[in-house]
Amino acid sequence: MEISTIIGVIGGLLAVGVGMVLKGASLSALINPAAFLIIIAGTAACLFNAFTMEQLKKVPGLFKLLFKKREHMPKEEILALFTNLSQLARREGLLALEPMLEEIQDSYLKNGLSMVIDGMDADLIADVLGLDISQMEARHRAGSQIFSQAGSYAPTLGVLGAVVGLIAALGNLNDIEKLGHSIAAAFVATMLGIFTGYVIWNPFANKLKMLSQEEAEFRRMMLEGILSIQAGDNPATVSAKLKVFVTQGEREKLDSKAKEE
Repeated sequence: MEISTIIGVIGGLLAVGVGMVLKGASLSALINPAAFLIIIAGTAACLFNAFTMEQLKKVPGLFKLLFKKREHMPKEEILALFTNLSQLARREGLLALEPMLEEIQDSYLKNGLSMVIDGMDADLIADVLGLDISQMEARHRAGSQIFSQAGSYAPTLGVLGAVVGLIAALGNLNDIEKLGHSIAAAFVATMLGIFTGYVIWNPFANKLKMLSQEEAEFRRMMLEGILSIQAGDNPATVSAKLKVFVTQGEREKLDSKAKEE
């Protein structure tokens, strides 16, 4: 479970709810079916107008990415794996790597190593695996754009909901009490539109972009390791290349651990 997403959603709801109470507003004012219909259904309608069905079918999977923590092989483990693979390849040849493919779960890494074992050219491997990363980033951008667009539509629909509410309020000019309730209800739509846009949809889009960048970085690290093995680099060279992808603190830990061993 991705705890940060849960904390963000709950924190946003609490901030608005507690803020309303501290300002003296009643939480019962939020019980406004018309406002929810205009904002939620209206935003969904905008998305159907903006994207194809094939793209929108991916939305449940995107929510899964946001709320379910994706497990990656730690970078230090990737570094150690490629160091060991380079030792084995230099000692026994590239074909000696084939039995190890069954133990590798990552499809990108397995595909890259298979290409190396099959004796493919380094430029071809770099082109194919690089294109794989580019296509992945393009798919991820399309997914994050759905939430980004929802974040721009929702606040505008909030204004539309306020206008609709004010039109209704103008019909109660003779009844001051009803007029007050109608005006308050009109602005619930505005609040709901701003909340969903800037607390839910836009932050979700940003998190998807960050997850995509993280995934791309892991794959570029693997690509560098794959090309190093294909080139026949020694373990020290492979380690030096892959350490570029880890932070300075992680490098110091790896160096101290290597000295202890």
